[in-house]
Parts: sequence; C-alpha cells; structure tokens
Amino acid sequence: MFTLRDLPKYDALLALADRYPELEIAAVESCLTFLSTSADLHRVFDEHFAQHNLSMGKFTVLMLLYKADRDLTPEEFLTPSDCATMAGVTKGTITGLLDGLERQSWVERRPHPADGRRTIIALTEDGRSRLEAFLPTHFRLISQMTTHLSETEMTNLQALLLKLRTGTLESTER
Repeated sequence: MFTLRDLPKYDALLALADRYPELEIAAVESCLTFLSTSADLHRVFDEHFAQHNLSMGKFTVLMLLYKADRDLTPEEFLTPSDCATMAGVTKGTITGLLDGLERQSWVERRPHPADGRRTIIALTEDGRSRLEAFLPTHFRLISQMTTHLSETEMTNLQALLLKLRTGTLESTER
C-alpha cells in the first residue's frame, strides 16, 4: 500500500475512502505522520545510542538503576525481575540487556542479601560516571529535536499523544 517514506496524498486517500467508507482521511493522515515521525525518532536515537555502545533497551535499564540509586534506601534494591517489569520487557530480554551492560562494566549483579538464590542489580561506579557524562549529550539531542516547538506546543503534543495512547489501549482491549 504505502510506505512511511511515501505518505499518501489527500487524493489517494480520498479514492480509498470511496472504496472503504470506514476510512477517515484525517485519522489515516495523522496516524501515518505519527508513524513516520516515530520511525525518524527511533533512527536518531539508535544512531545516538550506538555512538556510546548502547541501545534504547540498555539506556532504559541504566535509567531505572540510576533512579533507584537516588530513590531507594540502602536496604532496597532492584532484581532482574523488577527491572523487566519496570522496563516492560520479558525476563529473557532483561537477561540479555543485563549481560551486555555487565560485560561493558556499566552494571553488576550482586547476591540478594536475604535470598542467596536471587541476585540484585546495581550500577557500577564506572557505569554511574559514564551515564552522568552521557546524559548532557542525550538531553541536548532531545532539545535539538524539539527546537521547532514552543513550550505550549510541547504541552499540547504531550496531551494529544496521551489521548492517542488511550485510543490504542482501548483498541487492544477489544
């Protein structure tokens, strides 16, 4: 049909709407524009993370651990299962991400203090330092990508994306 790089013109959608009355042109245009922009964002982030030997998944785990370092007491910690749940990935996926981060010396597995059969996950000092050095570059990139939006437009975009998310969640519940 159409690719994300070759967004259909209004006339092409109008012709399809004649054949498929359930096609709402504005909805299809909005969805395709969103998907195209999302693909562009993913590409930029993939390239950005690759320059630092990271991926979106690894970065997500690092940020979860970084936040845990700041929010949890010394008696509290994250397990691999906690990380999987918080990141919204499977236990198998989190194992692969943690293995890679451990090989890179960003994180370490430690014995669980109350249950020797379990492990906890923590940022290494090197991992924390590297992440803190990376974050200014990361945040600058995000600022560059949103530079054409005013504060009000960013607030409106967030509200609209949340509405879109509600619609996607409702459509998957059917």
